[in-house]
Amino acid sequence: MEKPQVPQPLPPPPGVINAIKGGMDVISSHLSLLFLPVVLDALLWFGPRLSVEDLFSNSFGQMMALAGKSLPGEEIKAVQQLMADWLSNYNLLSVLRTFPIGVSSLMSAKLPVENPLGTQSLIKVPSEGSLLGWFFLLTFIGWALGGLYFNGVSGATGARSKTSSPVRAVFQTVLFSMIITMLLFLIGIPAMFMLGILGLINAGILQAAMFVLALFGAWIVVPIFFAPHGMYLRGQNAFYSIYASLRMARFTLPTSSMFVLVVFVISQGLNFLWSVPADDSWMTAVGIAGHAFVTTALLAASFIYYRDMNAWLEIVFERLKLDTAARQT
Repeated sequence: MEKPQVPQPLPPPPGVINAIKGGMDVISSHLSLLFLPVVLDALLWFGPRLSVEDLFSNSFGQMMALAGKSLPGEEIKAVQQLMADWLSNYNLLSVLRTFPIGVSSLMSAKLPVENPLGTQSLIKVPSEGSLLGWFFLLTFIGWALGGLYFNGVSGATGARSKTSSPVRAVFQTVLFSMIITMLLFLIGIPAMFMLGILGLINAGILQAAMFVLALFGAWIVVPIFFAPHGMYLRGQNAFYSIYASLRMARFTLPTSSMFVLVVFVISQGLNFLWSVPADDSWMTAVGIAGHAFVTTALLAASFIYYRDMNAWLEIVFERLKLDTAARQT
């Protein structure tokens, strides 16, 4: 009588720390991958400021005048001052930092006006039509650069199983970004509308609804984070890459959530350090270099983790098939 076969233990899932260490090692030997993040930050630091202040100052003042009928004067003044400062510093060139695929940038959040060479030159956007033209042009350029950036990092990790040409990477990146943008509009606009109605009905109901949305956001953050990876590692199209990310998240959500959380904590925590120097200090260049290295290394780590996690899932599924076949016989 044959002895029943003892199922072999499954290998442990890929570790978060090993993936991050692997990403650091990859970028240490491929410093040329820092070129795009450093150049983008240098443009936002030393380049011209594309200002939209004149276009929005009047309309914002009218909106504040209407809000002043229902809000205390002190709150209106505080909001007015905050928005005035933001509009005066805002640089439309920061749109080059696109999401979820884009070149990492420290200066897109800081919006500096001063630099060690003086004050940025000012270019005013003359009309609403020009604003739309600039916005769409800069967004498209940001997507294209982001595709090249992601494609370059994925290739350096050695995790890529199929060759992805730069042209194909840019095309799939633009398609993917358009899909995600449309989904955000289709979900976000009705959600904001419903939240507004619930806020008018009852503040407690609004808080409960926002809590539910926060839980939903925490659930979808992993699929969104890994959604583009299949395009660069496996040569998948944008639609199948999104599906593959959902499939991976379905089976690995706790571990993958931990990876995303660690990446977020490291990147955002170090951003406070990189942002310490004043905008007109040359030490900001150190912050730009440090930010470029860390964020690019974390991106490389995400590609390594995605490759290893999918390889682990294939082993698990194959083992389950063998165990099921053994039971049936």
